[in-house]
Amino acid sequence: MITRGDIVLLGISSGVIGGMTGGVLLGVGLDFVGNGVNIGWVLLTIGAPFSGLIGWIMARRLAKRTGVT
Repeated sequence: MITRGDIVLLGISSGVIGGMTGGVLLGVGLDFVGNGVNIGWVLLTIGAPFSGLIGWIMARRLAKRTGVT
């Protein structure tokens, strides 16, 4: 059974990990764009969806571990 602690841990960990990876992608992308490298726009574009993907993967693992799916 899923407990409140599991949900809180999932929310905190996915938020921190997703925010860090998305922030790194955005920071590197902005640096590249500022220096005239066009690949920076790709990094800026995938920054937010990639950080959300990490949370989705973590939620699926929690659901699989508890037998929901």
